[in-house]
Amino acid sequence: MLDQLALAGLIPVIKVNDAQDAVPLCKALQDGGLPVAEITFRTAAAEEAIRLVHEQVPDVLLGAGTVLTPEQADRAWAAGARYIVSPGFNPRVVKHCLDKGYPILPGCSSPSDIEQALEMGLTAVKIFPAGALGGIATIKALAGPYPQMHYVPTGGVNANNLMDYLSFPKVLACGGSWMVPQDAVDAKDWSKIQALAAQAVDLMLGFNIVHIGINNPDAQAAKVQADRLSQLFHWPIKEGTNYFVGTGIELMKAPGRGTHGHVAIGTPNVERAKWHLEKRGFVFDDSTARRGADGKLTFIYVQDEMAGFAFHLIQK
Repeated sequence: MLDQLALAGLIPVIKVNDAQDAVPLCKALQDGGLPVAEITFRTAAAEEAIRLVHEQVPDVLLGAGTVLTPEQADRAWAAGARYIVSPGFNPRVVKHCLDKGYPILPGCSSPSDIEQALEMGLTAVKIFPAGALGGIATIKALAGPYPQMHYVPTGGVNANNLMDYLSFPKVLACGGSWMVPQDAVDAKDWSKIQALAAQAVDLMLGFNIVHIGINNPDAQAAKVQADRLSQLFHWPIKEGTNYFVGTGIELMKAPGRGTHGHVAIGTPNVERAKWHLEKRGFVFDDSTARRGADGKLTFIYVQDEMAGFAFHLIQK
């Protein structure tokens, strides 16, 4: 489950006062590209809300938040939650969840909390309240003495600092509520929540065109076209496997993938982007995958070409 949350990258933290709101709310998040939710036990409606989402929107990665007791953890799990989140580090709750086999992200706010988590065999914890504790600077400081631990910061995470957190490798995902503002939930404004979720996903995936590769029949033809483009824009030519004009145009010395060529799309996390695009129905050609020395995916082609071009993701 933690691997799935890491691929999702962003966990909407939800408080519902009416359990009947939970299903349309989670559908709005899913339609916006975020099939994940943490429904907090801050209201009496939480347990029923989790049950309804589990039954009616089973594809959502569903968790229970603000779990304070073992009894709440059991109720949440029985209702359909598949991970448990607590605001602080309560050894009794953590041990209970581990004994029961419930994935748990206990809240930590100090080195002492993290050492307790490590002692109990955990490799990931929630940092709460992340903003008040110093944000990403604090997490980076904690990563020094505890390199084996991974973090899910929550509290004070927003669109302005999301990428500061996610750009640090020890951050698995972020919990946030700005895409589920309480006034929109209370007003049942599901279209607004869908739009905010889509904006958050777009921000996280950070797609941009890195370069366009243009097919040529042979190296001589590629050189001719490179020279013309260089004359047109006064961009320098760099020759390697192919010719690059400036940084954005690649002239292929032989026909490559795609009828006309290919488009390289940069993203901060190729594995996460692949997961989200697969949720949108796109298929990838796993035979084209490349991985870095750390084993992380850095490059992969979308299976089908579009408008005569192949598209691949590449690590920024």
